[in-house]
Amino acid sequence: MRLEESYRFCENVARSRARNFYYSFVLLSPPQRRAMCAIYAFMRYCDDLSDDLEIADRAGAIRQWSADLDRALRGDAPDNPLWPAFRDAVHRYSIPHAYFHEMIEGVSSDLEPRQIQTFDDLYRYCYLVASVVGLTIVHIFGFDSHEALELAEKCGIAFQLTNILRDVREDARNGRVYLPQEDLVRFEVDSGELGCETKPNGFVSLMRFEATRARGYYEESRLLVNLVHRRSRPSLAALIEIYRTLLDRIEASEFDVLSRRIRVPAWEKAWIVVKNAW
Repeated sequence: MRLEESYRFCENVARSRARNFYYSFVLLSPPQRRAMCAIYAFMRYCDDLSDDLEIADRAGAIRQWSADLDRALRGDAPDNPLWPAFRDAVHRYSIPHAYFHEMIEGVSSDLEPRQIQTFDDLYRYCYLVASVVGLTIVHIFGFDSHEALELAEKCGIAFQLTNILRDVREDARNGRVYLPQEDLVRFEVDSGELGCETKPNGFVSLMRFEATRARGYYEESRLLVNLVHRRSRPSLAALIEIYRTLLDRIEASEFDVLSRRIRVPAWEKAWIVVKNAW
């Protein structure tokens, strides 16, 4: 596939699937926006492989995807329309290849039901599925100080903790409990009740504790916007504000995430983008 066709394919994937990310992409220069879409298309395919129960051998499919990644980065692109754009974006912005293998390691960990035991375990999971995304896209934003990488890692932790708080019921019903077992014990919450629509005793206190943790990582990473190149700052600021607003909504609902899915409406995301553009 020609490079331009591959980029159009990736842009279509991002436009239709990237509910939070795509809004911030529009504030980037065209080459940056196209690169973001290519990276997102790769991440989306990884997630789909781990979640698609119709794939008989998901572990085998992910191993093949990892091998295809290596081939694509060598220039021997396998038969997938995203690879030409992905390879071009990776080389254009000098993104370390190891990040993509860490992403694959992260989604592989979701193949089987799991219960996170400690916050250290949760941090490692959040790093693999979210921080490496931040470390990847900060190369597209552009940066000069190594501190930007350290803060991008913390920002990714904040984003993923926010996602976990939003998706407690859905994840529990899929056999995945990311709230650490040590915290469930501390607040006397039974993980078996997380898939229900009624908040169990101790649930609000548990969620407030985890939300405070997420707030801490947002605060730790707050200087990241000033460390990326000036042209990219409105996009990153909008992305962070969208995720922080989602956390605000979760907290304002008194953590009513078991009976409904908390969202930031499209009009509000658009307003955040416009506001940061100015």
